[in-house]
Amino acid sequence: MRKLVLLGSTGSIGRQTLEVISQLPDWQVTGLAAGSNIELLAEQAVKFGVKTVAVADEERAKELAQRQRDLQVLAGQRGIEELVERVDCDLVAVAIVGAAGVSPTVRAIKAGKDIALSNKETLVAAGPLVMKMAEQQGVRILPVDSEHSAIFQCLNGEKSENLKRIYLTASGGPFRGFSLQEMEQVTPQMALAHPTWQMGGKITIDSATMMNKGLEVIEAVHLFQVGSDRIQVVVHPQSIVHSMVEYVDGSVIAQLGPTDMKIPIQYALTYPERMPAPTEGLDLFSASRLEFLPPDFERFPCLALAYQAIEVGGSLPAVLNAANEVAVEAFLQGMLPFTAIASVVEEVMQSHEVQPLTELEGVLACDAWARSHAHQIVKGWCR
Repeated sequence: MRKLVLLGSTGSIGRQTLEVISQLPDWQVTGLAAGSNIELLAEQAVKFGVKTVAVADEERAKELAQRQRDLQVLAGQRGIEELVERVDCDLVAVAIVGAAGVSPTVRAIKAGKDIALSNKETLVAAGPLVMKMAEQQGVRILPVDSEHSAIFQCLNGEKSENLKRIYLTASGGPFRGFSLQEMEQVTPQMALAHPTWQMGGKITIDSATMMNKGLEVIEAVHLFQVGSDRIQVVVHPQSIVHSMVEYVDGSVIAQLGPTDMKIPIQYALTYPERMPAPTEGLDLFSASRLEFLPPDFERFPCLALAYQAIEVGGSLPAVLNAANEVAVEAFLQGMLPFTAIASVVEEVMQSHEVQPLTELEGVLACDAWARSHAHQIVKGWCR
């Protein structure tokens, strides 16, 4: 029996992870963590027999503790960190959205627990530190993102020196055919309507700006130990080819599948084994046309900013990520136009004095600075 602690259990990836787990007889859920949705968290705890949970919102944590006397409830960010340190498990699935996932991931690695990672921000903000720590602790980091899972599968069993290029596919989001003028009129409701994937709000907006793909480029640099110049973003509207790898002999290996996150989630849980997944397979006859297009850096400047951040390195990717989180939230609240998301991120990056990051505290400090500076810029837009 393998044991899992799931962080972000009430979100989209978290709910799908539990759906996958319910079909795997050799797995037991021993810990759950959520932001503030204590109603769903309590239901999940009862269904999976979980005795210890963590709630990031401390007031909601107190409420749950009073309501569920038989449940041990840990509170706040520290509570989530305590959960991964104390609760017995083989694997920690990190499905928390945003930089809030960085510290619990680091704590889990220090505790010697393997990581199933769907939180992009952990490697974007602290990639060199996290990967070095995982190597030192003998911990596996298994990608859950569909694109990184695809690359991981395409690289399986191959020699790293034979890798020539990674093709990271992108749907292009809902606005790939929009002009710059049309993009200035985009509303949150329009941006939340993704054409192929069902995801949480923040990641859906990132997909619309293509920042999501930029963050994935940074992730891939760290996960697969390649330079950003060997990672080519390819717009693939059908989202059937989840990514591809080219080798030095000219062979291109691709991983195809339906637009269903349960497949990469399950592969991270069962690796290196494969098992039947709780989803329909790919119907090749309905996938008669596959398009591959170059990205437009002018209409989607967030992608260019991400490449800039990873090429400069140091603290700049952490700053990019934090500024983007603030800008996306401001857009969703109606405080910023859609096209200003990239403008805020760029202004914060330009104001930042890049520094090397040698410890987690430095990452968190740069994250806090970037958020504060981004909030000030957003206030300027609201005047």
